[in-house]
Amino acid sequence: MVAMVTPMETGISPEVPIDWKALQELVEFHIAEGSDAIVAVGTTGESATLDEKEHRKVIRQVVRQVHKRIPVIAGTGANSTTEAIRLTAFAREAGADACLLVTPYYNKPTQEGLFLHHKAVAGAVAIPQILYNVPGRTACDLVPATAGRLSRIRNIIGIKEATADLGRVASLREHCGDGFMIVSGDDATAMEFIARGGQGVISVTANVAPRSMHLLCARALAGDRAGAETLNATLEGLHRELFSESNPIPAKWALNRMGLVKRGIRLPLTWLAEAYHGQVRAAMAQAGLAIGAASS
Repeated sequence: MVAMVTPMETGISPEVPIDWKALQELVEFHIAEGSDAIVAVGTTGESATLDEKEHRKVIRQVVRQVHKRIPVIAGTGANSTTEAIRLTAFAREAGADACLLVTPYYNKPTQEGLFLHHKAVAGAVAIPQILYNVPGRTACDLVPATAGRLSRIRNIIGIKEATADLGRVASLREHCGDGFMIVSGDDATAMEFIARGGQGVISVTANVAPRSMHLLCARALAGDRAGAETLNATLEGLHRELFSESNPIPAKWALNRMGLVKRGIRLPLTWLAEAYHGQVRAAMAQAGLAIGAASS
């Protein structure tokens, strides 16, 4: 499942416009290349700098463009419970298949606060919801015991676990039961995460190598460890270098080198520093990606 970037027109500013044509083309690229689902307006989609009107418009356009060919998961998390409910309700009305809700960031809620927050959103909006735990960005950790409590709420169907702690797979399964979806949010450990019982990955690497990430997951889920390891070896550079600066900075640079997006990103993010160009380019070559002329 790809955590898709939001393409923008050329520029680095707080107001650089979304490139709606490129957004359509990215959706078609991912469907053609085998992505199993698209996550729209997650962290990689620069949700933090899109205003609510833009956030809604991206969700609506992706849902319409996909037209039920693959699932669309809308990023609707917020550190305000009322805002998360509002965005999740809109995503349901727009026709999204599920929503991804990051733990409330910055205000550092307790485990009881996390439970009550997600319970409130699930109770307010009848759409499948996936918890998203990424303490490296949010400064709070949704622990397996709390995930287990939330897993008993009917429309909370899974969790994206982005701690890179492989021990979490067994702990989450113990607390959440067999019917709960557990997926990785860390490309570098995703293959091993699946081998230990995870069911997939919501991926940054899939922005630039969607077919390879699809095949990697398929092999790992089928128990073909040797095949998965061989493929993962070609992607290890991307797993690493797409985080050489803050995500989605390197992913947007790589997509620009592939001719798929323009040189647009919103402050406070910046375009990839020249010092990292060579290593991202090398990782792309290692993965077998065609590197053409950058889009202006």
